[in-house]
Amino acid sequence: MVMDEKDLSQDKAEDVILVYSENAKIVARLFAKQFIRHEDKKKSYIDIKGGLKVEFFDDSLQISNTVTAKKARYYESDKNVIVQDSVVVVNKKGETLNTEELIWNQSIKKFYTNKFVRITTPTQVLFGDGLEANEDFSWYQIKNIKGNVQVEKSAVPAAE
Repeated sequence: MVMDEKDLSQDKAEDVILVYSENAKIVARLFAKQFIRHEDKKKSYIDIKGGLKVEFFDDSLQISNTVTAKKARYYESDKNVIVQDSVVVVNKKGETLNTEELIWNQSIKKFYTNKFVRITTPTQVLFGDGLEANEDFSWYQIKNIKGNVQVEKSAVPAAE
């Protein structure tokens, strides 16, 4: 058997389930069709291809949100995961984020993007260019928001 030098610098795995924990607590569980670790690059990374699903857990080990996409790239050195292509995030409140790219920084425990976003809530649909959110997607801030936004009457200052 003849092996390509490129094959020797990559580790590959199929149908992967990865459990991520911090301080002996499960934080997330990832399901992926294909993992490819690239050690031969200046900055090593892992490509996740063929579709992925990540379940994030709260302190009670209940799923707080899920992320699905067609692919991702994980840079271990800076703890950034770039999730791309048909990204969907669903939180406990039933709110859904759709975008084409989302970055999860494990160090600061936040999601962010500069790409177009659409968030569907039980009462409205919000659009914008860019977003920052906490890890469980219970709080988010849309950048450059577009369209109509419903506001609670109590949040509007009274006219004098």
